[in-house]
Amino acid sequence: MGKLLWTPSKEQKENSVIWKYLQFVNKETGNHFSDYPQLYDWSVNEPIKFWETIWDFFDIIGEKGEGFSTKEVPEFRKMNWFPGARLNYTENMLRYMDGDSDGIVFYGENVVEKHLSRKEVKRQVLSFALALKNAGVKQGDIVAAYMPNLPETVIGMLATASIGAIWCSCATDVGSQVAIDRIGQIGPKVLLTVDGYYYKGKPFNCETNIKEIVDAIDTIEKVVVVPFAGEGTLPTVRDTIPYETFIGGYNTDGFVYEKYPFSQPLVIMFSSGTTGKPKCMVQSAMGLLLNQLKELGIQSDLTREDKLLYITTCSWMMWNWQAASVGTGATLVLYDGNPSYPDNGAIWRILEKEKVTVFGLSASYIHMLLNQGYSPMKEVDLSTLKEISQTGSALSDAGWDYVYSDIKKDLFFNSIAGGTDINGCFAIANLLKPVYGSELQSAGLGMKINCFDDNAKPIRDVEGELVCEFPVPCMPLKFWNDESGERYFNAYFDVFPGIWRHGDFVIFHEKTGGVSFCGRSDSVLKPSGVRIGTAEIYNQVEKLPEVEDSLAIGQDHNGDQRVILFVKLNDGFEWNEELIKKIKTTLRVNASPRHVPALMYEVKDIPKTMNGKKVESAVTNIFNGKDVTNRSALQNPESLDIYIALKNALTD
Repeated sequence: MGKLLWTPSKEQKENSVIWKYLQFVNKETGNHFSDYPQLYDWSVNEPIKFWETIWDFFDIIGEKGEGFSTKEVPEFRKMNWFPGARLNYTENMLRYMDGDSDGIVFYGENVVEKHLSRKEVKRQVLSFALALKNAGVKQGDIVAAYMPNLPETVIGMLATASIGAIWCSCATDVGSQVAIDRIGQIGPKVLLTVDGYYYKGKPFNCETNIKEIVDAIDTIEKVVVVPFAGEGTLPTVRDTIPYETFIGGYNTDGFVYEKYPFSQPLVIMFSSGTTGKPKCMVQSAMGLLLNQLKELGIQSDLTREDKLLYITTCSWMMWNWQAASVGTGATLVLYDGNPSYPDNGAIWRILEKEKVTVFGLSASYIHMLLNQGYSPMKEVDLSTLKEISQTGSALSDAGWDYVYSDIKKDLFFNSIAGGTDINGCFAIANLLKPVYGSELQSAGLGMKINCFDDNAKPIRDVEGELVCEFPVPCMPLKFWNDESGERYFNAYFDVFPGIWRHGDFVIFHEKTGGVSFCGRSDSVLKPSGVRIGTAEIYNQVEKLPEVEDSLAIGQDHNGDQRVILFVKLNDGFEWNEELIKKIKTTLRVNASPRHVPALMYEVKDIPKTMNGKKVESAVTNIFNGKDVTNRSALQNPESLDIYIALKNALTD
């Protein structure tokens, strides 16, 4: 059980959206629930009724259909959610986009600031939709984005969804081959892109990458270019048109939103691609709408009074998640670039200026601030900030403490986890429960998740596999170009028959109902057969002032497995026997002797995915004599050369 860090007041509980939803459920079903565990148990025991109440609570615009004729659950992938129902994702997302108040606010580091009114956002979405139709884009066609986190990116996604086309995106900070590996698999008809982007105040021209992408993907018929950090000229590629020209001249009065069934795709999400070509996961508009409103509007307590800013890129599922916040009526504040440029206070000053109420960030960003000794509460006014949402990877104990000691003492810290596969969260927070250190507060409503041992037996208070025992609407409809369903099956169902295995190593806490994430289960260490989550090592090592980052792997050795730890130091510190001893002692005392690595090395870089997650699998392959595939999926592929050299130098 983690340390109690924060407890919501009676007023906070009773003013929360989740409390209002609980009262709504009681009225609709005749139940008398008084707390979250009761509500959760009902949501997973009566899942069909639960998802119907989500539709009704948010007053979804559309036709709910005839309802379910049976409670029998077929194979996961054959679950027929909301038979007969029809809706338009964009129509529901734009229901609050009227008037002159800010709809989307944008900051491109300290270089560009832009405010779009709600009615202007709506005008551009509908104009873009009509332009796509005029360009020959039809239901089921694909619109791809190679974009920064701009308002036009959100507008493009909503426009695409409004006409039944399918959206996918990659950030401009990834190389052309990474983008080709993803969007090249699915044959987009239109590419939305940009002339350049800023990072640490420096403009980067995108023309070369755009040319390589367009040359490699012959299905692209139109390249729509947004001016941002370039010199005002179009890239010299075929079929280009400026964004304003493309969407200009359309009368959006009387725009008709066509309604689509549950099976209508909204987006294609890409896996990290660190073990081969990325998987292309097709996810439905109706499934994501219901789950996004549940997670943002109920569990994250987002309302029309809020302003949300999430540090993310268009390559990460959190981009889709933050974009969906407009469906709650909240104002979306977008940020693109380095959040610590020109200094660590940069993005915090934006929070102060825009009076942001909900701020989203990653564990790695918190750890960076912690290691550099930056304390936001001492530098800026965060009186309007009511909530922080954190995801990306497991946060250390020191990171949890830092939130309350250096950001804000009275704060709803909403740690969430799930992933790209469901474009949402399996575990999430809610305002009816306290916050305990290193624990996500609870399983999400409607998410029948469990913790299994190797024999598919539920376990508590010890580490095991995260599984989901009942379908949820946001699971992929299919994988692209996987007609037999074999890749889909192998991704989730080949370990526990009929049960979704998510691939995370977790602890379910019996007393608190919280969930701790211990790292990916495919990277779990097993020295002498004892299972150790890599996050358990990182949580101890990375709280040391000398350590900036670390990576732990298991290497097969003499019939067993030995743990090898790689450490990247903060500036000003030296790798020596004293520090090695300090790391070993810290792990032995605060974790266990099993956590102490057999070998340790200083390294200058840690390999990361495009989303900033450590890539343990590639280094594990190197040290176990296996090939490393798809280096281009890493943001820093050259870092692997460090580990190849270390492996080659090993004599034992």
